[in-house]
Amino acid sequence: MAATAALAEHADRSLLIVEDDKPFLERLARAMEARGFSVTSSDTVADGLEQIGKSAPAFAVVDLRLGDGNGLDVVSALKRKRPEARVIVLTGYGNIATAVTAVKLGAVDYLAKPADADDVVAALLNTSMEKSEPPQNPMSADRVRWEHIQRIYEMCNRNVSETARRLNMHRRTLQR
Repeated sequence: MAATAALAEHADRSLLIVEDDKPFLERLARAMEARGFSVTSSDTVADGLEQIGKSAPAFAVVDLRLGDGNGLDVVSALKRKRPEARVIVLTGYGNIATAVTAVKLGAVDYLAKPADADDVVAALLNTSMEKSEPPQNPMSADRVRWEHIQRIYEMCNRNVSETARRLNMHRRTLQR
């Protein structure tokens, strides 16, 4: 286990996970604890910022889009409080502009969801400047679009009309 050996080099194994998808958050938190991290989890930007205020972790995994704001706010707050912290950004809505912004704010990597725990550990502990392998099965544009629509639909409590308004789509188009 190269990841376990690399983690052993770090005395502080504190990890903050900021993710609003609760099942994914719980699964990732358990997997990271099993890999030797001391995990604190949060499902909102506000709670993530509060956790950083209490104790800035050595590592962080932050979702880009959260229910109450942008995960990049958490990244910048953590890097201000603890510049050596290693942060990765997870997103289901990746694009080049946000990846560049995340890296400029101090993120060490930018991973597309669904990322498994091994990918997350590898990104957190990768201290070399070599590029990571592209995902073997990246999400198609249609899949990303569908997931975005589903997320907005759930945020609107499954109200088709409200979802259509927020997405600037016709209700009938959305129902298909």
